[in-house]
Amino acid sequence: MRFRSLIFLLFFCRGAQAAEVVTVAVASNFKSTATHIAGRFYEETGHSVRLSSGSTGKLYTQILNGAPFDLFLAADAERPALLEDGGVAVYGSRFTYATGSLVVFSSSVTDCMAALRDPNAGFVAIANPKISPYGKATRQYLAGQDLWDQVSARAVYGENITQAWQFAFTGNAVVGLAARSQMLAWPRGPACSFEVPSSAHDPLEQQAVLLDDDNEIASAFLEFLRSAIAREIIRQDGYEVAE
Repeated sequence: MRFRSLIFLLFFCRGAQAAEVVTVAVASNFKSTATHIAGRFYEETGHSVRLSSGSTGKLYTQILNGAPFDLFLAADAERPALLEDGGVAVYGSRFTYATGSLVVFSSSVTDCMAALRDPNAGFVAIANPKISPYGKATRQYLAGQDLWDQVSARAVYGENITQAWQFAFTGNAVVGLAARSQMLAWPRGPACSFEVPSSAHDPLEQQAVLLDDDNEIASAFLEFLRSAIAREIIRQDGYEVAE
């Protein structure tokens, strides 16, 4: 009901706000899904969403430095909570819109684990653990397998999980660790892949938070993320969505 009320308000005020665009900072792994959701939001309201993607850590720093984003769709819960606690985000607006999972994959070899364990197998593509939640999960998983020191010595670091996926997808790394959603978007599929157990790393709980309390359209888009339409898109793209 709340979303329907916001939609009514948007249509009522549409003449005055027709040119307004919502600007959203979105974690790189979720950009494709966010683009799909933004398209459906436009169909429902006539209002556009501009997406700016990158690693969660980098986007967080940009927000702290005053970047003019209306919403933040992070790949973790930590940064949205810090923004909320610091008064940078709207208190009480934060919620989990998706939970991701990590996948080991290769476009060139048929035994991903062997490629991870063999120090002479070639480069391993991972996201930077310092700024990417998926990179942090990767480090936790590899440390639990007693592989972190060996793998980090031959790692190629992506600034975000999408860049890490590209390194391995193009064959510049023999194996990579990426988001499950990226595997589903790969038409021919990898030569090998396996999903990392969620118990092997901290939950990849992806949270959204409102940054501009005065932007009614931004509030409506945040609410749209909770809608059945958006939740089904998120689920189809390989994420878990809380009931």
